[in-house]
Amino acid sequence: MRRGLIATLTALSALTPTVARAETAGERAAATLLQQIADSPTALRIFLKPMPKGGDLHNHLGGSVWAEDYLRWAAEAGLCASQALDRITPPPCPPERTVRHLGERDSLAYDRLIDALSTRGWQQGVGANDVAGHSQFFASFERFGPASDRVHGGAMAVTLQNAAGDRVGYVELIHNPAALIAATLAPDETPLTVEGLAAFYRRESAAIAPVVDQAMAQLDRTEAAARKEMGCDGKGADAGCAVAVRYLAWGWRDLPPAQAFRSLILAFALADRDPRYVGINIVQPEDWVIALRDYDLHMAMIRFLGERYPRVHRTLHAGELAFGRVPPAALRDHIRKAIDAGAQRIGHGAAIALEDDALATMDRMAREGVAVEINLTSNAVILGLKGAEHPLALYRKLGVPVALSTDDEGILRTDMTQEYARAVGEQGLGYADLKAMARASLEYAFVAGDSLWADGRVGAPVAACAPSLEAAACRALVDHSAKAKLQWILEQQYRQFEEVIVPAQAKMLGRTHEDKNATVP
Repeated sequence: MRRGLIATLTALSALTPTVARAETAGERAAATLLQQIADSPTALRIFLKPMPKGGDLHNHLGGSVWAEDYLRWAAEAGLCASQALDRITPPPCPPERTVRHLGERDSLAYDRLIDALSTRGWQQGVGANDVAGHSQFFASFERFGPASDRVHGGAMAVTLQNAAGDRVGYVELIHNPAALIAATLAPDETPLTVEGLAAFYRRESAAIAPVVDQAMAQLDRTEAAARKEMGCDGKGADAGCAVAVRYLAWGWRDLPPAQAFRSLILAFALADRDPRYVGINIVQPEDWVIALRDYDLHMAMIRFLGERYPRVHRTLHAGELAFGRVPPAALRDHIRKAIDAGAQRIGHGAAIALEDDALATMDRMAREGVAVEINLTSNAVILGLKGAEHPLALYRKLGVPVALSTDDEGILRTDMTQEYARAVGEQGLGYADLKAMARASLEYAFVAGDSLWADGRVGAPVAACAPSLEAAACRALVDHSAKAKLQWILEQQYRQFEEVIVPAQAKMLGRTHEDKNATVP
């Protein structure tokens, strides 16, 4: 038996990311109510909507916006729909094919556009026999067309407004300003191997600073536009203004090697310069041809840049694969190699059970605190993984930190409440499990500052806060740490939820449950 398996089996009881402690009366009441209504999707939604959910650590800004928002902006800009009604296009076009006309005069055609720009129709069975969820999802990004170029401020505002309404207090948006994208896509067919990374990096170095300067200025304008739209600087500010936001710059994994490396160089450089950027990621489908062919090269690039930018955090899409989607060789080690490349979090991690030495890898993740960003709706739509086939329960059993996230909530037609509902309905999780994941989302966030929790033991306060979260020493920590402040706010939100909201819900939802099960005389 491999040593990783032995280590895992002997350490399971110790390697839990949360701390066992006495359950409060409020937690007990919330757990009881959730258990009572878990089999009612409607009651479950009512319970979960106001539940505090911490952070969303895996959220692509471009995919977080709903099709209806893109179409609204397209109508305002005078844009058109393609003749096939499957994408937004620039003008000119006949008047009857303008997005505005379709929205106001042809609702059925407008509905076809929404289905084309999202997985809405696919999830309802429309076209599901003709195209895979994977294909429908990734094709949606290409169909926004010129609408996506006009609305970064609007997209950010909508995303933060939706987060606030969903009781998410912190988001890490995967977002590249246009300057990074333009610089990345400059043609470059230079052959590149691991041995040539240093020379290529030296060649690119002189061009980095101007691109980063431009990108930072673009983000300034995007944030200003979002704040203006939400009215953040005046009375009656939108709730989205209170959502804390940080960013992850991203590299491309399905471009020729020189362009892929340039994209990662720029991502690391931006995250190193701009404190709003707390880390980097790598995107595009993991199962596309270049992404599979160059996976090891990409990990070498990330290791190389990690040595030169040691302050930059790394979360990497890895294991966003499923049995049968790719040949067996592609399933053997992507997650392990991402961790070897310095990943502090893993995005998706859905294929962990298919990897060689999976138990050893999960043992390492538990020991080193490498968290997994779990995207239940995304994995169900794109990979066909849900219920018992999803590895969430396995990760939790082996002590790997996990946090729920939305991935691309607009395209996927989901939100964080729906992810929590899936965790209950499909994964059988209870209230304590959900609360632990909400706390973990902030513990493993890349936001700066000391934690409210001691030594990564989520739920066990540091010495300053052990007597009380209201203690002067604890408030001093909160005042000087962005992370601790977010965690402290979450604890206050849970107190309100458990002591005020849950009792009010229980009077109605609990009674409804009792009435449903009452014996009729």
